[in-house]
Amino acid sequence: MNFSIQPVLENQEYQLIPLQQGDFESLYEVASDPKVWEQHPNKERYKKDVFEIFFKGAIESKGAFKITNKASGEILGSSRYYDFNENDRSIFVGYTFYGTNSWGKGINPQVKKLMLDYIFQYVDKVYFHIGENNLRSQISMERLGGKKIAEEEVAYFGEPAKTNFVYEIKKENWL
Repeated sequence: MNFSIQPVLENQEYQLIPLQQGDFESLYEVASDPKVWEQHPNKERYKKDVFEIFFKGAIESKGAFKITNKASGEILGSSRYYDFNENDRSIFVGYTFYGTNSWGKGINPQVKKLMLDYIFQYVDKVYFHIGENNLRSQISMERLGGKKIAEEEVAYFGEPAKTNFVYEIKKENWL
């Protein structure tokens, strides 16, 4: 891999900054609302001990970001790149969440555009794991042009396996 999966990415309004250990408390403040996780495969991530495992996986992935509002500096959520496959020229984007005050404001499409525009310089396919009951993310993925291609059991870092849908966006369809 001759590229970074943790660059600083930004547009006029938002910035994706590589996640650091010192970001735990401020990101947990966003994640501590149970509503954030009600459609995610692990609905318990609002609990500090469960979020600590999630955060540890994010740090160890070396591809995680905190998402901030550039004007206010407010942390809005997090996302990451993971599971780069050099032979398949593919990578996953996911583990994305936002605080409820960011919902319905068009933030996620802008963040995903930043991530996809960057990573499609290096890969041909981007995959997304979406929980089978996460209708909000499924709709969001379809609006971005993602196509559901599979269902599989996914064991997120330190968590039991759950059924996820796999969505794909191909570079040729993104440009």
